[in-house]
Amino acid sequence: MTLATWITVSRLLAIPVLLLWLHTEPGTTLPSDLLRWSSVVIFLVAAGTDWVDGYVARRFDQVSDLGKFLDPLVDKLLVLAPLLSLIAWGVIPAWSVFLILLRELAIAGWRVQQTQISGANLWGKAKTVTQISAIALLMAPLPAPWPAWSLGVYALAIVLTLVSGILYLWPQSAQPL
Repeated sequence: MTLATWITVSRLLAIPVLLLWLHTEPGTTLPSDLLRWSSVVIFLVAAGTDWVDGYVARRFDQVSDLGKFLDPLVDKLLVLAPLLSLIAWGVIPAWSVFLILLRELAIAGWRVQQTQISGANLWGKAKTVTQISAIALLMAPLPAPWPAWSLGVYALAIVLTLVSGILYLWPQSAQPL
C-alpha cells in the first residue's frame, strides 16, 4: 500500500472515536460541550486528511485503483458516523440520511462494475465540503441562531448530494450498451 492509501485508512480511526463520544442513551441529555467540540475537531482533522491523501497521491504519483476505491468509501463512513448520532439526538430526520446513503450506495454499486474508476467531479467535491461543514456545525454546541443556519447548510448538502449523484450517473447511463 502507498502512503496515500495509508493516510486514507488512518481516517477510519476517527470513526469509533466519534461514535463513542457522540453516543447518547435514549432519553438522556446530549454529550457534554467538551465532547461535542472535541468531536468537531476530530471530525474536521479526519476530513482534512481527505485532501492530504489526494495531494500525496498526485504529488508522488501514488494514484491507485485501490486508493480511488477506498477514499470515497472511507469518506462515506466518516460522514455517516456523526449523522447517526444527529438522528439519535433528534437534530436531523432519518429520511435525510437515507437519501445520502442511497446516493452513496448507487455510486458505489456503479463504480464496482467499472473497469476504470474515475475520481470525484466538481459537484461531488462541493457535496463533500458542504456535508462536512453541515455536520461540523450540527455537532457543535452553538447558540441561536446557529442551529437554524446549520440546518440550512445541511439542506443544501442534501440537495448537492442528490444533484451530484444524478450528474455522476447520468452521462454513464446515457451511453449505448
